[in-house]
Amino acid sequence: MRRCAAWLMTAVMMLALPAQAERLKDLSSIQGVRQNQLLGNGLVVGLDGSGDQTSQTPFTVQSVVAMLQQMGVSLPQGVTLQLKNVAAVMVTASLPPFAQPGQLLDITVSSMGNAKSLRGGTLLMTPLKGADGQIYAMAQGSLLVGGVGAAAPGASVQVNHLCVGRISSGATVERAVGGVLGQADSIILELNDSDFVTASRAVEAINLRFGSGTAAARDGRVIRVRAPADSDERVAFLGTLQSLDVTPAQMSAKVILNARTGSVVMNQSVMLDSCAVSHGNLSVVINTELQVSQPAGRSGGVTVVVPSTQIDIKKDPGQVVLLKAGTSLAEVVKALNAIGATPQDLLAILQAMKAAGSLRAELEII
Repeated sequence: MRRCAAWLMTAVMMLALPAQAERLKDLSSIQGVRQNQLLGNGLVVGLDGSGDQTSQTPFTVQSVVAMLQQMGVSLPQGVTLQLKNVAAVMVTASLPPFAQPGQLLDITVSSMGNAKSLRGGTLLMTPLKGADGQIYAMAQGSLLVGGVGAAAPGASVQVNHLCVGRISSGATVERAVGGVLGQADSIILELNDSDFVTASRAVEAINLRFGSGTAAARDGRVIRVRAPADSDERVAFLGTLQSLDVTPAQMSAKVILNARTGSVVMNQSVMLDSCAVSHGNLSVVINTELQVSQPAGRSGGVTVVVPSTQIDIKKDPGQVVLLKAGTSLAEVVKALNAIGATPQDLLAILQAMKAAGSLRAELEII
């Protein structure tokens, strides 16, 4: 029971569910309607001695000096700043489609130096730029860090991560991103997952709702849809279009293996051909003990340390389990539990079954 429970906690199973209709909005996106990533380099001040160590992060001092010069403050020659309450940070945000000047954005602030904590800090005005180098938003505000930490000589306690914080509505959009919603009398839908069956069903649903010839599939991902030219009518048309129900094609058989954590995820489409699986564990334990060799009295010898090494090799007997063709996912899990396969063992077993041609699924290692 313990072995079975450990397996169920480590390997996440996606059980069989009949295909259900989903909104076209959840299956596709409109070409040209997308987010844009923004990035900025700024300073967080007001920290309680947990900022960057300026001796190891000279760019923090350079940023402070440049900021003071812009504000009309000139530092004397040869002055070395010792800053403990300032940290250099990177500010990131996503500019949503159709964003207009004055709109507020949430931002994430991350330390780029060796600051111990950003808790209680305030981000100074930071321009956020796009990939084209243009400024699209300005960020500033007090950070909210979801953690806490305390330290004393010889001991420290930390809860969660202290070097990343967020500012809700911390940036203001200064420049709108120009875009055209479709071209001429049509728009382009792009499916999230390329699939000819799903594309065909989406075209059928659109033509059934708006009339024959409204939609046409270019390939397994792109669908061209005729839309009204008037902006008001086009917005209403898109709202109705995205609310259409489409039944996606059945997912392909896939097994996801995470070699770092030992997690295994299989969907219900995974099937097997007839095969036999045998698994046995081999463990090698090497133990070294240091022993003191003391010479006899008045022998003139020298006391030395002699290592004594013991090697223990243990091999658990393997069990052979027959898996029949067409075995369901539940039966596969039950059989692998019966031979004592741990999640780490399952990584090797599934790869061997795939190599033998018995596993009808795509293996993806992350």
